[in-house]
Amino acid sequence: MLTQDQAASIFDRIRKLCSADEVEVHFSGGRFALTRFANNTIHQNVEEENHTVSVRTVFGGRTARASTNKFDEDGLRRVVESSESLAKVQHPDPDLLPVPDLREAEGESDKNSSTQPSRHFEQTAALTPRLRAEAVKKIVDVAQKHELTTAGIFSSSESVEGILNSRGLSRWHSQTLAEVSISMLGADSSGWQKANSPDVEILDPLRMAEIAAKKAVDATHPREIPPGRYSVILEPSAALDIVGFMFWDYSGMAILDQRSFLTGRIGTKLFGDNITISDDAAHPLQNGAPFDGEGMSRKRVPLVENGVVKRVVYARATAARMKQSEQRDKVGPIEATGHGFPLPNEMGEMPLNIVFATPQNPQTLDQLIASTERGVLVTRLWYIREVDPYEKIVTGMTRDGTFLVEDGQLRHGVRNFRFNESLIQMLSNIEAMSIPVRACGEESFDMVVPAMKIRDFNFTEVTKF
Repeated sequence: MLTQDQAASIFDRIRKLCSADEVEVHFSGGRFALTRFANNTIHQNVEEENHTVSVRTVFGGRTARASTNKFDEDGLRRVVESSESLAKVQHPDPDLLPVPDLREAEGESDKNSSTQPSRHFEQTAALTPRLRAEAVKKIVDVAQKHELTTAGIFSSSESVEGILNSRGLSRWHSQTLAEVSISMLGADSSGWQKANSPDVEILDPLRMAEIAAKKAVDATHPREIPPGRYSVILEPSAALDIVGFMFWDYSGMAILDQRSFLTGRIGTKLFGDNITISDDAAHPLQNGAPFDGEGMSRKRVPLVENGVVKRVVYARATAARMKQSEQRDKVGPIEATGHGFPLPNEMGEMPLNIVFATPQNPQTLDQLIASTERGVLVTRLWYIREVDPYEKIVTGMTRDGTFLVEDGQLRHGVRNFRFNESLIQMLSNIEAMSIPVRACGEESFDMVVPAMKIRDFNFTEVTKF
């Protein structure tokens, strides 16, 4: 694994090779291992270690980036030459700011600052193919006990990320991550579970397998019920995958470009009273580095409070542009929040550490089901696409465990649905939620999100499976 001291030594070598006005070097990489299984047997085990150095140079407002994974003298010379030659032929960027120094990057301590917990766990870094295989055997045993076929992955990684620049900035982050994804397949049904954590000991592959198998068994011989508006209970992974489609819009650049559904709506009540959302990289259930693509500290940002849209996130240059724009009095606080992507980019910024607040009266998933007279329980959503960007209408389908709920009980599996739903309307129709948990899906990024019970969720048609 690349260490911070080794990165500092590489940076010094790069600086000596540079003729640019400014230089910024981004380090990333680590070890990644994956055990993949299908048809009740392991069929692949891979492991790789790779580290990349990405060099951004600046000449009088012109900037460009080049990357390599070769750290010898010739490799570093080539990447510096590539970055500098590309930068010299760019058009000057009037919005380009000098690279930040450490004082600017760390900012002043305030109520939005907090210390991020360690995200590196030795027990995760020490995972071996044998340990992953032993967990997979438990998963396969559950599948065979229920006469099911299982497929999925068990992966583990140890990674680093760092930024150093010519104004003395040096930021470094290391973390581990383990992930388990399980599909259980029957003749006409399926079940699914997925989870990840920096600490592998938090994961319980056996319990996940039993839940996925129960869903597949209980969904056997799914019946067709008509499309329409139902009370719907979204498990956390399903909730995550659908709401994730709105967070690209919580960006100062998206507001400036007038492509955000929040344009003209910041400060208004857009969702239900029970919706409070923040971006908080230091939350104990979150993951990732405490700094952004320029090395700026990630601040905790309240995005929504009791249904009212409070603010969006900013990279440094976007904040500077917004302060000069005609919209500056309509968007709430304007400051660099530490959510920018590495420069140069066309995306600006985005909140990536979404945390839903715990509701006043949280309910368990069983309680959400028990309180439902007639509705549908959804394990997972997929193939989600945007239909109307301003009203945030999305379409997609259910899969891997969709059930009819009647009189507070799961009755039987049902054929899957296609849905068309406005996220604005959906987040105004939430009747109850669970305690938020760390969740992951397939269509969006990981979040801290609850299970949600939603009234009048719009299923438009029934699928054939």
